Amino acid sequence: MPKDLHELPRLCDSISYISIEKAIIEQEDSSIVIVRDDGNIPIPVSSLTCLLLGPGTSITHAAMKTIADNGCMVVWCGENTGCFYASGMGETRSADNLLLQAKLCMDPEAHMAVVRKMYEIRFPTVPTKTMTLQQIRGMEGIRVKETYKVESKRTGVKWSGRDYKKTEWEDSDDINKALSMSNAILYSVCHAAIVSLGFSPGLGFVHTGKMLSFVYDIADLYKTETTIPAAFEAVRDAKGNLEEKVKLYTRQKIAKARILKRVADDIEKLFQTSMQEEHQNREDAGEIWDTDGRVIGGRNYGGDLK
Repeated sequence: MPKDLHELPRLCDSISYISIEKAIIEQEDSSIVIVRDDGNIPIPVSSLTCLLLGPGTSITHAAMKTIADNGCMVVWCGENTGCFYASGMGETRSADNLLLQAKLCMDPEAHMAVVRKMYEIRFPTVPTKTMTLQQIRGMEGIRVKETYKVESKRTGVKWSGRDYKKTEWEDSDDINKALSMSNAILYSVCHAAIVSLGFSPGLGFVHTGKMLSFVYDIADLYKTETTIPAAFEAVRDAKGNLEEKVKLYTRQKIAKARILKRVADDIEKLFQTSMQEEHQNREDAGEIWDTDGRVIGGRNYGGDLK
């Protein structure tokens, strides 16, 4: 039987992610293991937020069921987490948060209020309420550009601008490769957190039109303190082992910044007033939509048919 989700650790107490390549993953008792010739390596799936599976991994159906039962997200990604292919998560819960997100996303006024709150998180001391959206975007662009310059000067890594194309990966310089790899890890962690909290990764506010639009929205809140410094430090210290350095430094930055806890806290800030109203007025899950509102589910409304 699947675990009671109340028994699982809170999101903020979970391990952010584990990345695995070229391995066989099987079920063992109530958890999973990496099977190797020199012995099995257990994976703490019950306290894991996201399992990143790269090339050369093989996983059994039983292991996937165990992962889903424990509420861990699985991401299938490219070599060195360089790109995102697909994801899966087995948890089920109330759709309240998803419905609220959709409501705010589709209402122009509420949508704009969420966008402003996203920039208020970035610029807590700047009166963004009096600024136009174009002015705020320009300020954000300057902030990111300055971060690149600062990190370049701090680490001594040459910076010529952001230049990344999936189809021309090998033509990118090391710092652009490192940024892409580090961002992919952050996206996966934010994606897992968003889904774990019952929100949709596709209903974005700043970004739109992609199945990961909200993931990009949330990840952008943390890049200047996680992926950007991690990428520059990795290139500085790589010595022929760029991928491993990117993974190590990105993990360290994500842990230090307490990203899993902050994703939950920041989404609550973005939707705070609306979430409070929804929770006060919420009805039992499992209801049926009706033109006059919602009616209780789990009943046969066919009447006494003879």
